[in-house]
Formats: sequence, structure tokens, C-alpha cells
Amino acid sequence: MDSAMQARFLAAFLDGLRAHGYVDGQTIAIAYRWAEGRFDRLPALAAELVGLPVDILVTAGPPAVRAAQQATTTIPIVVAAMHEPIAMGVVTSWARPGGNITGQVFPRH
Repeated sequence: MDSAMQARFLAAFLDGLRAHGYVDGQTIAIAYRWAEGRFDRLPALAAELVGLPVDILVTAGPPAVRAAQQATTTIPIVVAAMHEPIAMGVVTSWARPGGNITGQVFPRH
């Protein structure tokens, strides 16, 4: 994800939270971690977040989802966008996804 797309994603995320009464630094605390395109850093970043007292993890993209999934089986993982979660092995099925992952799925075109 390039920096412009990352900025748009973050702005939309924060706008959505605000629309529901959540304001970073006031009603919730967000611990940000960015891999900056270095996917090899994702497992360490996910482990670092799991080591904090967090209530959920929010991810975007298959590498981040996999790193979060490997870091925890108990903390809910919200995936901002993913394609083919069954084929990726992220969920078992549509009817019974299992595990601790939820989120938004976009069909491939």
C-alpha cells in the first residue's frame, strides 16, 4: 500500500470511528504500527501489538492478516479488506468461518 492510499485508508477509518462516537485519544486509544512495505516486519509488529493490552487488531492485506493470525488466536482481528479468505486459509467457510477473524470481503473482478 503506497503512502497516499495508506493516508486515505486511515482517514476513512478514523472518520468511520468518529461517526460512531469514537475519537482517538479521547474515547479510544489506537496503537499504530506500519510495516512501510516491508512484509518481513509484520510478524514482529503483530507480536508487539499482541503484547500490549489491545482489544482488537485491525489489518489490511493478506500479509498483515496472516501475521496477525499467527500472533493470536484470542484477540479479534478485523480485516479492513481482503479477497478470497477461504482460499487464503484465513477462514474455514462462509457459514462457519471459525477463529478470531472478521471483516470485509471484496470479490475479485
